[in-house]
Amino acid sequence: MKISIALATFNEEKNLKNCLESIKDLAGEIVVVDGGSSDKTVKIAQDYGARVIVTSNPPIFHINKQKAIDACSSDWILQLDADERVTPELAKEIRVTIEQSSNRAINGFWIPRKNWFLGRFLTKGGQYPDYTLRLYRQGKGHLPCKSVHEQAEVTGKVDYLKNPLIHMADVNFNQYLKRWNRYNDLLADEIREKLTNRTAIGKIIDFYFYNCIKPGWWFILTYFRHKGFVDGWQGFVFSLFSSLKFPVAYYKYLRGKR
Repeated sequence: MKISIALATFNEEKNLKNCLESIKDLAGEIVVVDGGSSDKTVKIAQDYGARVIVTSNPPIFHINKQKAIDACSSDWILQLDADERVTPELAKEIRVTIEQSSNRAINGFWIPRKNWFLGRFLTKGGQYPDYTLRLYRQGKGHLPCKSVHEQAEVTGKVDYLKNPLIHMADVNFNQYLKRWNRYNDLLADEIREKLTNRTAIGKIIDFYFYNCIKPGWWFILTYFRHKGFVDGWQGFVFSLFSSLKFPVAYYKYLRGKR
């Protein structure tokens, strides 16, 4: 069975080559939907034989991911981000699994993901195994395209793979802050949609929820309940900024109302 690799990109020249290099022996087809990159992203994709579709760059990146999925033609689709790497062990497991899948009623597979954060892979804090639903049969999986952190929806049964996908998301703090701030903008939009037409009492409750209750609960959950402290100072920074996203997004929501 052939495998299509689906990616959405925007100015990913620093990441894309390593991603495509990791799947060059796995892919029967590579489809890249690019959001109008101004760097060498498109050329790098074409150098690896990818079919590139250039379009706009929507805030919900999953819209372009779904366009890439829709353009794939193989029996199975593996959807990736440019900062992800498929290890040889995972590639072998994928090949063996889909070859055996003709005798199983399985339409999709969750893949564990290892997240690189400021010099190390996070092992706790709810960050490993960070399961993501990325491998599915043609026509059986799609993205709702409503939230930046949403998972694919697969029709039928799904199973789990064992070997991890490598996610080189946050190699330095500046890069992390850019991504963190972008996600906060999207969270602010979600808050704005949720809190429309709230009463005065409701607004007071919302203020305390997003500025006190939610961040405090999230820090306790990730740093203590899920043992983020095991990952040293990186675990602390991750838990802290993961909790701060709520008051920051709420502030952005209030600014947008002015």
